[in-house]
Amino acid sequence: MRLFVKDRNFYKTLIAFALPIVLQQLINVGVNMADNIMIGQLGETSMGGVSQANNFIMIYNIVCMGLGMGASVLTSRFHGMEDNEGIKKTINIMYRLLFATVIAFSLATLLFPSQIMSIYTDDAGINAVGVGYLLISTPCYFLNGYNVTTSIVLRTVGKANIPLLSSCCSFMINIFFNWVFIFGNLGAPVMGANGAALGTLIARVVEFSITMTYLFVFDKTICMRIKDLFMDVKDLVKEYIRISIPVLVSDTLLGVGSSAVGAVLGHIGKTFVAANSITSVVMQLAQVATLGVSQASCTLTGITLGKGEVEKAKEQGMTLGRIGLIIGIVGCGIIMLIADPVISLYNINEETRLLAKELMDALGIVMIFQCYNSILTKGVLRGGGDTKFLMVADIIFLWIFSIPLGILCGIYLKLPGFWIYMAIKIDQFLKSILCFYRIRTDKWIKKISRK
Repeated sequence: MRLFVKDRNFYKTLIAFALPIVLQQLINVGVNMADNIMIGQLGETSMGGVSQANNFIMIYNIVCMGLGMGASVLTSRFHGMEDNEGIKKTINIMYRLLFATVIAFSLATLLFPSQIMSIYTDDAGINAVGVGYLLISTPCYFLNGYNVTTSIVLRTVGKANIPLLSSCCSFMINIFFNWVFIFGNLGAPVMGANGAALGTLIARVVEFSITMTYLFVFDKTICMRIKDLFMDVKDLVKEYIRISIPVLVSDTLLGVGSSAVGAVLGHIGKTFVAANSITSVVMQLAQVATLGVSQASCTLTGITLGKGEVEKAKEQGMTLGRIGLIIGIVGCGIIMLIADPVISLYNINEETRLLAKELMDALGIVMIFQCYNSILTKGVLRGGGDTKFLMVADIIFLWIFSIPLGILCGIYLKLPGFWIYMAIKIDQFLKSILCFYRIRTDKWIKKISRK
């Protein structure tokens, strides 16, 4: 098998699917970075409060990504089969599960905000900031959940320009209203971290409105309309559970695990929380290409297998893995180049600055392996329907290796920041080894139908 597929149409299609996603991710990272920089002007306590509150919100966002990506395995395959009814039924099951998720997270946030924050920090000041941020952000569960899941499905049918448009609008609105409410510009009250939550809420309203209006009014590919929300989906439930639920479980446990990592860092100290907050934004920036290619890979693999072209899918999968390795090396270089300029943008003390640089160095190394395995696990193997195997692997590597090792190195051994970060990310190294062998077998290709 060749190192790279020699088919220009493959690369053109990959770029066509991935580029809008990459641009959307860049916009999302731009919003997060602007939020971080603005809040960073308020000091470590405000930055820590928002960062730790977002650790809980991140669990919800990852659950939504799991619902969307789980559904996308089916919708991309049905799109390849030209089965629009299958796509509609998949969306319906996804929406119904999402509604239950929105209710659960909203109730938890409204009833127990302080208790949630106490999981992530012992600092009373950080807790208070986080509580205010969580309460104002609660409506975003509904808005962002439906926007995210719908956007993922639209990408699988070649409509990635719509999520991109909604993100562009969201970006401009979020930046503007953050500037207004965080600092009290244009006669608005000075709201600090709460202003960032309000600015985000306004942006989510606009984002949701654009995406959902397109799907239910203008879209001619899926042809989903309001009346379709009540259709019978019983014949697809079994297949949805088999293929999509493992993605949801895997991504949810990864989200909870990442949040647990945030809790570990929170108990190490305020300095580590602030330094990691800076590192997290840079990680998001360096990962934009990986996220785009991963989602595009899942869609391409699903469509190719939906057409019955198994050998072609296998060859494309090997190529995509090698593209992931190249992206990882480039991402490492980007992190090394921008680390110091990015850190200098923050109003932080010297201890936090030095620790942030340590974490950046570790992140650069991790990025090489993370990009490689992400494009295979979240892209090719997932698109092949190998979701149950990936779920088990994610659980084992994160919960048996990463989190216990992070607790040991961070809280008990109190190692330097570089080694704590490497310990927490050990799962990325292990998953890379697993992917290297798994993609060389035929076990990752699963048959999908709705009979």
